[in-house]
Amino acid sequence: MGKKLNSLESLGGFVFSTNKDFELNNNDEQQETPAPNQQKLEAHLDKKNRGGKVATVIKGFEGTEDDLKALAKQLKTLCGVGGSAKDNEIIIQGNFRDKIMDFLAKEGYKVKRVGG
Repeated sequence: MGKKLNSLESLGGFVFSTNKDFELNNNDEQQETPAPNQQKLEAHLDKKNRGGKVATVIKGFEGTEDDLKALAKQLKTLCGVGGSAKDNEIIIQGNFRDKIMDFLAKEGYKVKRVGG
């Protein structure tokens, strides 16, 4: 015999209605990317867990994953190196913090140097 349910939450989001005109509105709000002048980014240098190699990390990006990846691609092309973009962070291989900060400032982003 199955486990007894103690509350409606135990149903796992199940919705039942006797109303024939009921429509479940499952609107997942798409996060819009704010304008560059509304973004406050931080430029870090990091070499933890990277085998002693330095990486430039841009933190604080707000917006969609596609816009994050597009900005990361621009920065990787600018520096001519590899990198990645995930969890609202852009990681660029190597010490390109000054070059990236100049580029982001010209694009209209507010960039702050963090760390040494």
